[in-house]
Amino acid sequence: MTTTAGRMDLRIDVHVGESDERAVLGADVRAGLGASPKWLSPKWLYDDVGCALFERITTLAEYYPTRRERAILVAHGAEIARRSRADTLVELGSGSSDKTRLLLDALTATGQLRRFVPFEISVPTLATSATAISAAYPGVEVHAVAGDFERHLDRLPTGGRRLVAFLGSTIGNLAPAQRARFLGRLAAVLAPGDALLLGTDLVKDPDRLRDAYDDAEGVTAAFNRNLLHRLNRELGANFDPERFTHVATWDPEQEWMEMRLRAEGAQSVRLRTLDLAVGFDDGEELRTEISAKFRRSGLASELGAAGLEMTGWWSDPAADFAVSLSVPA
Repeated sequence: MTTTAGRMDLRIDVHVGESDERAVLGADVRAGLGASPKWLSPKWLYDDVGCALFERITTLAEYYPTRRERAILVAHGAEIARRSRADTLVELGSGSSDKTRLLLDALTATGQLRRFVPFEISVPTLATSATAISAAYPGVEVHAVAGDFERHLDRLPTGGRRLVAFLGSTIGNLAPAQRARFLGRLAAVLAPGDALLLGTDLVKDPDRLRDAYDDAEGVTAAFNRNLLHRLNRELGANFDPERFTHVATWDPEQEWMEMRLRAEGAQSVRLRTLDLAVGFDDGEELRTEISAKFRRSGLASELGAAGLEMTGWWSDPAADFAVSLSVPA
C-alpha cells in the first residue's frame, strides 16, 4: 500500500500491517518460549511503550552509546557526506530520525541531498517522523517504507547514490549467523556507488557495560519487563511481570551483553491467542536481548565476508563507539 500523506513530496509504502506483525510475533513467541533455554527476539521490546522507555534510557548517565554516536556524527558528518557523495539517505530502523538530522544537515550542506528514505516497522512512528522531516527539509523527497529489515530490504527504493545508515548499534542485536545473513542481504541490494554507514558499540570494561544495561533508576528493568506486558496485551498472556527480575550479564566469550528476565518462583503462563501454556522453573531465565560489542578487525572481517569493504572508520576519543563506512567490494 502506498500513500502520499497529502503531499506530493511525501510518500509512504507500507509492507507490514498490524495483522502481519501480530502473526510474526506469535510465531517468534511460540518458537522462543518452546526452546531451551527460552528466548524472545529483542525487536519485540519496541512497542510504543518500549520506544518511550528506550528514549528515556538514552538520556541516562550510564547509557553512553547514544551520546557517543551523536558526537561522532557531529564531528564527522561533513566528511561522511563528502566521502559517500550520496544524494539519497536511507535509514534502517529510523525511529524518530533524531540523529539522522545530523546526516541530513551534512548532506544538505554539500548540495547533494535529493531524497530521504526512512525504513521502520512501526507505521505510526514512521508516519510521524516522515511528516516532520518532510516539513523540516522542503525540496527533499521523503519516501518512507514501513517494513521489517529482516524481510523487506528488497523493497527499498532504488536509484540515485544511496547512503544506507544503520545506526545505534542495532546490528549488535543479531547473533553472528543472523548478522551474516543480514549483511549478505544488504550487500545484495547495494548498487555500485552506494555505501553503508554502520554504528557499532565497541568492546570495553564489562562493569561499564553492565551499568549501561542495568541503570540505577530501573528504567532498563521497566523496558525489559514491558515485553511481558506486551505479550499480555497482544497475545492474551497472563504473565505477572513483577515476578520476573531484570538481569544484565556480560558474556566474555561471545563479547556481548545479554538481557534476561529471571522467574521468581515456579510459574505457569498461558497465552490465550496462541493456545499455548508455558512453565517456568524458579530461577529460570528468558533471554530478551543480546547486544554484541565489536572490534574493528572483527567487524571488517564480517563485512568482508558479506561482500563489503570498509573504507572509513570514526570513533570518539574514548573509543567507546564507532561509525564505519563500507562499499560493495
